Amino acid sequence: MEILSGKVIDGRVDFGDIDLPEGASVQAFVLKEEDEMSPEQLAELEAALEEADRGEGISADEMLRQMRELRERLTR
Repeated sequence: MEILSGKVIDGRVDFGDIDLPEGASVQAFVLKEEDEMSPEQLAELEAALEEADRGEGISADEMLRQMRELRERLTR
């Protein structure tokens, strides 16, 4: 997976000089002004995605276990 940024120009998404292979599947998320990320937040997100691509993250099951454990400690 690769994250690309573009702008809508004349009703089409323009990714600038980036060429995508014919038939490539893409998903678009339209950001509202209040949803836009700062350059620092975007860099943090990209670093986290790269970490996950390398298999350095934790599984969803482990994350949920940790969240349940935290909730238990906070509600005591």
